Amino acid sequence: MKLTRPDTQHIDRTFWVLYALLIIVAVIALFSASSSLVYGRHSVLGPVGSQMLFLLVGVVAAFGIQFLSSRVIRFGGYLLLGFSVLCLYLMLIPHNPFVVSINGAGRWFNLFGLRFQPSEFAKLSLIIVVADQLSRIRSEEDKRKYFYRTLWITLITVAPILPGNLSTTILICGIVYLLWFLARISWKYLVAVVTIAVAALAIGYCIMEFGYIRPHRAMSRNNPLKRAVTWVSRVDDFIEEVQTPAENKQKIVLNDDNYQRSIAKVAIARGGKTPLGVLPGNSQERNYLPLAYADYIFAIIVEETGIIGAVFLCFLYLAVLFRACYVCTRYGDYSAILMVMGLALMLTCQALISMMVAVGIGPVTGQPLPLISRGGTSVVITSIYFGILLCVSREQLMLRDRVNEAITDSRTDVPIVTLE
Repeated sequence: MKLTRPDTQHIDRTFWVLYALLIIVAVIALFSASSSLVYGRHSVLGPVGSQMLFLLVGVVAAFGIQFLSSRVIRFGGYLLLGFSVLCLYLMLIPHNPFVVSINGAGRWFNLFGLRFQPSEFAKLSLIIVVADQLSRIRSEEDKRKYFYRTLWITLITVAPILPGNLSTTILICGIVYLLWFLARISWKYLVAVVTIAVAALAIGYCIMEFGYIRPHRAMSRNNPLKRAVTWVSRVDDFIEEVQTPAENKQKIVLNDDNYQRSIAKVAIARGGKTPLGVLPGNSQERNYLPLAYADYIFAIIVEETGIIGAVFLCFLYLAVLFRACYVCTRYGDYSAILMVMGLALMLTCQALISMMVAVGIGPVTGQPLPLISRGGTSVVITSIYFGILLCVSREQLMLRDRVNEAITDSRTDVPIVTLE
């Protein structure tokens, strides 16, 4: 059997440069923000080394996936979605030995010693499946058919995620909504979905606010809605903080509810004193900010690199989206176009949400900064995002070269006619 070498001629170098730059930022930020992980230990390489191993696994995964066919990826998306949904519903079983709780959140599934977050797999696979379904639209009747089909697929997928992670549920639904928009689903369906979603969130907020928080009613420990009290409290804290006059903000007393946000703002204020911040390795707030290497790692990045580092990181994530748009403008596979746009939008929107929370523009969500926040599942899945983007871009370049070769061959095959 003769082995064929992978086609490296059509590799998208722009995507690889953006991916490599994000990895470099991730490594630098990881060493800077992991002081609480290495406290009392003899070496920083212990806790940091595991994360770097995940980065290496992600690079290998991205490199291999880019040589796959987009059809194989679409088929794998259905298999991965079925697996992730099964794990998500198994996590709802009380006292499930496979569920692992970290920092009070039971979002991890332990399968034969391998710990992962099924919601991360669900985000990736749902985008692939929804993109493939919407690409089959050929008529107005098909728009209605596949709208309802993708709607039910989305609801079934996010239903087990909602009780423990509202922000991820909203993020997933938002990306699916954008895919509906790109697929030109009728406006009446899009407006109806937004109306129902806003009404449901408003009703849920009022029930939690006036039924439990203001009357100070305690909720039983096993109540599935207990997490909703935390969500509403975060929104209340954010609204109260926005409405607080500037002269009174200096008098705010630190407590468990505002401690992380307050320390993150101190870190950002220190970094804003100079365009380059306090320079990498000189952060002080990393020693006081809980989980500085996770949800609030952007605050440490701003502290150490200033406005220049913050703008540069924003540029990297937006460049991924712009590059995806450029790839889609010259691609003929509609399913691949929707898949690329969905993955790029998911990556960029999650990054922007994480940054906004870190600088205090939005309520706490718990969304990690893609590829930079510490977390094995998130890093590997984000690398798979890049692998799929690279795969589609490589197919596009191959298709372009084949078309150019066909045009060239057709011109050379034209017989030369000599007029006498």
